[in-house]
Formats: sequence, C-alpha cells, structure tokens
Amino acid sequence: MTVETSAARILVVDDEPNIADLLSTALTFEGYQVGVAATGAEALEQVRTFRPHLVMLDVMLPDFDGNEVCRRLRNQGEQVPIVFLTARDTTQDKVEGLSLGDDYVTKPFSIEELTARVGAILRRTGELAAADTSILQFADLTMNIDTHEVWRDDLSIELTATEFNLLRYLLENARRVISKSELLDNVWGFEFHGDPNIVETYISYLRKKVDDRDPPLIHTIRRVGYTLRLPREG
Repeated sequence: MTVETSAARILVVDDEPNIADLLSTALTFEGYQVGVAATGAEALEQVRTFRPHLVMLDVMLPDFDGNEVCRRLRNQGEQVPIVFLTARDTTQDKVEGLSLGDDYVTKPFSIEELTARVGAILRRTGELAAADTSILQFADLTMNIDTHEVWRDDLSIELTATEFNLLRYLLENARRVISKSELLDNVWGFEFHGDPNIVETYISYLRKKVDDRDPPLIHTIRRVGYTLRLPREG
C-alpha cells in the first residue's frame, strides 16, 4: 500500500445516500480526504484504487454484507483499519464485527463521537503517522522511507541502498507487473549502461531477505517482468 505525505484518506461505504453524504461532509470538514462506495464490490475496488487509511463500512449492503467485504480484504492482504457502522446492535453482531474490524458503531450515532473514534484508531494503528511520514506498506511488509527501515511481520530487514531502492519501487507499484527495463531506468537510472542482468541478481538478493518467510511476495512473471503481490492474487 502506497501512502504519500498528505491528509489521511477515509473510504465511506454505505448504500444510504443521506448517511454517506453526512459522513463525507463531516470527515472532509475534519481535514480528511473522503471516498464513497455504495456496494461491497465498489468498496473492494475503491480500496484498491483510492488506498484509504481507514474504511467506515456499513454491514447491510445491497450485494454482500460488510463482514464479507472485510473478510475479502483480509484475504487479499489488506490490513486497512475498518470501523463497522450499522443498525445491528445485538451482542452477537458486535462480537462478530469486532472480531473482524477495529471498531463497531451503531446507528443512530453522534458525528462528534464517530470522528473522535476515527482519529483514535488512526493514531493507534499508525495511519496518521503514515499519512505524514511516507510509509509504504503491503501485506505484512512495511517500509519507512524517512528512516530507511524495513520490516516484515515486525521483524527488521537489513537492506543495502540498491536493495532498498528496488524494494521501494516494487512497493510503490504493488500488484503491477514491472519490466526489467523500467526497473533499470527507475532504480539504476537512465544513464546506467552496465549488465541488465543486474536486475535478476538484486531480485534474488531481495527474495532471500524479504521472502524468507511465507507468503512469498516477490514474483517473476516470465517474459514480462516482476511484481510484488500475494500468491494467487489476480
């Protein structure tokens, strides 16, 4: 997940236009960038393209429910914090929601309380810091560009400068297949005139350090290039 130095992004998923508009207006007023989706399918697509730092997710959606949206996101390696927003208020509903997401807010709700909870979750999960300090993250792999540190599943990974720059480019283009020539131009520079097979060499170095645990994230697409993604991910 690529996070740039900007206001935190929040995706509101609700099929009731009035509620979606209310939340969008309130969160925009608080300084967040806001995206809106009305179905589970739209929510999955928006997470992929909008890259939110937090998702406010209605449980009752017209195609499949919010719990299923959350399960699919987690299965895809997306660890974005999720706040369930729903009229369901039984203990069982709350327990299920909290087992999948980060908070559970029942309707009707107070806008002031809701925005306070959002801010607290973003601070607790580090997403506000991510919005301000250039953190790159995909699945359990995290890179802090400012401090030049890399972790996988909270374990520190020591990289050389070139390995760091190569991994950074893969993270910035997660899921996209990148050709060898593009990597040479963007990691080694347009003036590089050495052996182009250096890309394979450094991909091998990265695999030994980053993919020494499951699941493997760095993949070779034969005759096309390389990509950072989860196995069997489309």
